Amino acid sequence: MNLVCFFLLTFALTWTTWLASARWAGPDNSGVFSVGGPVFLLGVFAPAIVSLALTARTDGGEGVRRLVARIGRWQVDGRLYLFAVGYMAALRLTAALIHRAATGAWPRFGDTPLLLMLGALLVSTWAQAGEEIGWRGYALPRLAKYTGLSAASMILGALWASWHLPLFFMQHTDSLGQSFPLYLTYVVALSIAMAWLYWRSGGSLLLVMLMHASVNNTGGIVPAAVPGASDAFAFSPSLVGWISVSLGWIVAIPMLIQMRRADLSP
Repeated sequence: MNLVCFFLLTFALTWTTWLASARWAGPDNSGVFSVGGPVFLLGVFAPAIVSLALTARTDGGEGVRRLVARIGRWQVDGRLYLFAVGYMAALRLTAALIHRAATGAWPRFGDTPLLLMLGALLVSTWAQAGEEIGWRGYALPRLAKYTGLSAASMILGALWASWHLPLFFMQHTDSLGQSFPLYLTYVVALSIAMAWLYWRSGGSLLLVMLMHASVNNTGGIVPAAVPGASDAFAFSPSLVGWISVSLGWIVAIPMLIQMRRADLSP
């Protein structure tokens, strides 16, 4: 019942605040309702807010401390850090090579300096606690108790992707008009990889926060977005996007097999 409450309350809080931002943000995206402003960010942090509130209600302060303490689990295999940081960059660069081999032309590359990406990664890793305390810290272990970790990672991926849906219709977001079907397929594969990382790191929220931040900040190395896209429910014509999704599933399928007998305890 708590798991159902978590998803219902998280969606309700996030979508209410984001729709308020869409309705009342100024034309120049300014003010308290702006995208990136306080009201919008309340929705971004909703997974953590709801999970901490539910944990406090059922397990008290000690339960909250145990949940938050997973951020401090940093003593893990160094190869897992490399996976967390390099997953998306490797996927995108491999997609660029395949694009070149298939079409004879390189795809568009991003122009964000590498040092700026690394700086953003260091800062935004901590902001990802707003999502990861909820998605991987609270929901994933509880969902896995009912379905097993492999199925839980896919179900959570579909819910996690759907949680972002309002962004595909909001002005001033990078997702406006982009292909939600492509995004959904991509996020489910990503969710599998993040569940595998969470499991292999012994339940480290720090590692999945780092991976989440890396995905957000290095995907632009080879952009998959379609300039001027306007139909969120259309299948994307982005070849880089579909190659990246295919590569993501090539990585995810062996992980699903490995996680069949995995056990996570909340």
